Amino acid sequence: MGRVEGDNMIQHDLVIRGGTIADGTGRELIIADVAIKDGRIAAIGQGVAEGREEINATGRIVTPGFVDVHTHYDGQAIWGEELAPSSAHGVTTVVMGNCGVGFAPCRKHDRDMLINVMEGVEDIPGVVMTEGLPWDWETFPQYLDRLEAGRRDIDVAAYIPHSPLRVYVMGERGARRESANEDDLARMRALTKEAIEAGAIGFATSRLSIHRTADGGSIPTFEADVAELKAICAGMADAGAGTFQIVLDAFVGWDKEYAVIDAVVEATGRPATFTLASGNDAPPRWRNVLRLMEASTEKGAKVTAQVMPRPIGLIAGLELTVHPFVLCPSWARIADLPLAEKVAAMQEPELRKALLSEEFGEGHPFNALARNWEWMFPLDSPPDYAPPKSSSMADQARARGCTPQEVAYERLLATDGKGLFLAALGNFENASLDSAHEMLAHPHCVPALGDGGAHYGAICDASYSTFLLKHFVRDRRDGGFGLSEAVHMLTQKSALAVGLADRGTLKVGAKADINVIDMDRLELHLPEIVRDLPAGGRRLHQRATGYDATIVSGEIIRRFDESTGARPGRLVRGAQAA
Repeated sequence: MGRVEGDNMIQHDLVIRGGTIADGTGRELIIADVAIKDGRIAAIGQGVAEGREEINATGRIVTPGFVDVHTHYDGQAIWGEELAPSSAHGVTTVVMGNCGVGFAPCRKHDRDMLINVMEGVEDIPGVVMTEGLPWDWETFPQYLDRLEAGRRDIDVAAYIPHSPLRVYVMGERGARRESANEDDLARMRALTKEAIEAGAIGFATSRLSIHRTADGGSIPTFEADVAELKAICAGMADAGAGTFQIVLDAFVGWDKEYAVIDAVVEATGRPATFTLASGNDAPPRWRNVLRLMEASTEKGAKVTAQVMPRPIGLIAGLELTVHPFVLCPSWARIADLPLAEKVAAMQEPELRKALLSEEFGEGHPFNALARNWEWMFPLDSPPDYAPPKSSSMADQARARGCTPQEVAYERLLATDGKGLFLAALGNFENASLDSAHEMLAHPHCVPALGDGGAHYGAICDASYSTFLLKHFVRDRRDGGFGLSEAVHMLTQKSALAVGLADRGTLKVGAKADINVIDMDRLELHLPEIVRDLPAGGRRLHQRATGYDATIVSGEIIRRFDESTGARPGRLVRGAQAA
């Protein structure tokens, strides 16, 4: 019996009328109403009973909320309520703690070390973390409790990260990357079991050589023994839950690195997920990785690859972390000037000559990527993430008979220093997204790597969900995907990769995380700089047009691409049953 409000019999809190439903399973689209009551889907069909609030979804698609399994909102989820950019792009659940970096467990005297790691690996300014975090936890369960006490727009789940865990157990020995002894391994195993039982989604680590601390050193987990990874993941086996997330060092060869996953999964029985990408001009080694995953599956393992749907890369610009002249010795003279004064100085003949002729000095490995001229492109409005090769700095220079430095320099002057560049580091094989398309279509791959909450001054990929729908579905570029298939990737397929069976589909009784999207209006805006971090820190943000509504647990958190102020987001404690 519904409750009576005025003269009407109201049975539901919210009804979405007449939308085209892609339910997340990959099944055929249907046109139907969706009714929500008490945070869950109460009915799907034609002519459902009235709702206290209604959304006309005629001509719109209705999908489950998207799930991004690779983010770094570990800090932002504490100091902020809005997990943007992700929530601006239909994402209703994020998983953080990836790459083995984070803020718990942590003793007071180790905070600076963890800040140094996060600043280097994830490009979060140290002052932002120092001033933005209360640091009122020590153990990982206490950190989860702190997350649960906060208010935010979307749901969060968290891995226990390897670097803090290693340093918590081993102290300076862990930071110096010494081998763990038997007592260390037993302690890490026990703490991992404790974390999983408290609600960690799994355990995360990184072996990537270019993951460096802010002072240029290797992170604590680099080249950690496989025996250590087995011991820690055995803690997940002890708890009977948890996913193993790892960033492998593809620079040393996929065959050798993928063997780490096989060894850990075989020893512990836990599922694994890892980062996979193609090179731009190297042999397509990623196809062999797909075969390795298939072989793992045949042996009974569950291994999922995370694939960025567009080029993996950096955004470079004078106001950002990296740009084409940041490590030139002469740049130090003007590095701290306001933007307008930088541009004025760059017009002076003497400085111009120096910057155009100087080689890069020493610095963080990411900085050097801003001079990968063959794969560096202008990024304008609207942003093109699959630009023609002819627009690269190198190709433009060859066409004009000058150097790539000159092309980039002139672009910066012509845009008053505001011009942005896309440095495509991978996933743009032969200047197309065909390889990304092939990987995403594979049954063991999911779209991911949004990195929301990190790389504040160099990466803004948390918008990949909007890109996938626009580029591959609506515009049918680079092979294209059907709408139902693409939505399945962004929802149920991604959720199941990390054990979240309670979301990612539209069915009666399911959690009411939903998007209403106008595909005709769907657009990506050019990334912009906003200064809303603690201590006035800046970050890249990217807006979208076309999201009529995003709903979390039955509450509308965004309407027509703007936040409503609703904060229904909660901590997801571990794997969830359907």
